[in-house]
Amino acid sequence: MSRIGKKPIAVPNKVTVKIDGQDVLVKGPKGELSITIHPEMSIKEDAGQIIVERPTDNRRHRALHGLTRALVANLVTGVSDGFRKTLVVQGVGYSGELRGNDLVMKLGYSHEIVINPPEGIAFSVEGRNPTLVHVDGIDKQVVGQVASNIRELRPPEPYLGKGVRYSDEVIRRKAGKAGKTN
Repeated sequence: MSRIGKKPIAVPNKVTVKIDGQDVLVKGPKGELSITIHPEMSIKEDAGQIIVERPTDNRRHRALHGLTRALVANLVTGVSDGFRKTLVVQGVGYSGELRGNDLVMKLGYSHEIVINPPEGIAFSVEGRNPTLVHVDGIDKQVVGQVASNIRELRPPEPYLGKGVRYSDEVIRRKAGKAGKTN
């Protein structure tokens, strides 16, 4: 049995779920999201919980079971609490700042990089510390993709650690030149 797929999804009081065949629509205080689940999976709402069921116990259905449950749980979490990725900008002169809704990154290039947020994404930079950039949104996949795109602008390098990294990412550092020995 899929351990993840078996767990029911608790629906908070402020969230409403509408199931129409294979379409699931979730509305909450932060917005609304929808998904079309795989035709072989069945989903039902029962006493404030969402339960995902599979037709058989074969390998494909077990995989789809856990995936479907995780996707629906992310919808519920997104519309109730939202998702956040924090990026750390490290390096002399490297920083991020907000101009309106746009994020302006200074990453050691001869120009500033302006990033326009896609729909449903908000950027924030901590006031005293322009090296912490937050990406907020209700769709987990979009938040992760935008954060990945920002990290890709200047990935962290292993010698000095300069670049953009996730706040929970650990960079394996390398030793520099050993020096001259006689």
